[in-house]
Amino acid sequence: MPDVLLATFALMPDGEPGGDLLPKALADRGITAEWVRWDDPDVDWAAADLVAVRSTWDYHRRLPAFLDWARRVERQTLLLNGAEVFAWNADKTYLAELAAASPGLPVIPTAPVDDETLVDGLGAAFARWGTVVVKPRTGAGGVGLVVADRLDDPRLDGLTPAPWVVQPLVADIRVLGETSVYVLDGRAVAQVDKAVAGEGAQDEVRVHEQYGGSSRVVAADPERARTAEAAVAAARELRGADLAYARVDLLPYDGVWAVSELELIEPGLYLDVDPANADRFADLVAARLR
Repeated sequence: MPDVLLATFALMPDGEPGGDLLPKALADRGITAEWVRWDDPDVDWAAADLVAVRSTWDYHRRLPAFLDWARRVERQTLLLNGAEVFAWNADKTYLAELAAASPGLPVIPTAPVDDETLVDGLGAAFARWGTVVVKPRTGAGGVGLVVADRLDDPRLDGLTPAPWVVQPLVADIRVLGETSVYVLDGRAVAQVDKAVAGEGAQDEVRVHEQYGGSSRVVAADPERARTAEAAVAAARELRGADLAYARVDLLPYDGVWAVSELELIEPGLYLDVDPANADRFADLVAARLR
């Protein structure tokens, strides 16, 4: 049995894009590692010294089963970040909780809505912010994101099943893009800047590649690095948890870079964009195994 199991899902048995780099980086540190499906019944999780959730990119569709699995695993071995952190982070209302607990931390305003509160909640959001983004409370990859500016907006026909969160549309994402900062062991170690699709996709606000977005490695911006580290520190204090890894997504809002997502479950390392993240993550794992 390898020292480390890297959890993925059925459609990506070899892990995230560039995933071959991670076992190699761990091997350079004398650590054996293997990609395995999180829902594979034949995996002996207890035989591994450490489990790292990496590309379990179906968890949002199977959340109860995924959390049950995570709780079983952490009873048997070391699971980075841990099941209760996963449960908290899977519900995007954590952003409102984070903002309330850390008044000095810039966070994109976030309000919950469900079927019963949809009309009143959206009405209040339109009055406060104008154009808004509605997205599933548990979701990933931009799936189900809807932009709307009035209650009879036909785009709301595309809503996924409740519940949702509603946020102001950050229009500057079309110009300034989104930033992802990787925070390992509490320290910002890398930055990837992402842009929405170019000409011909004026209404698109998602930066994911499947929607025409693009990503590039850039030198870390000190302001964004400080905000990302502060967000992870605030979450660590709020949850009383050891947060080994995080990806903090930031958007330009109200004159500052504000937290739009704090990814603590399975943030892709963008290994195909920034191969050096394999060594950074391997160093983190090696430190946890000492």
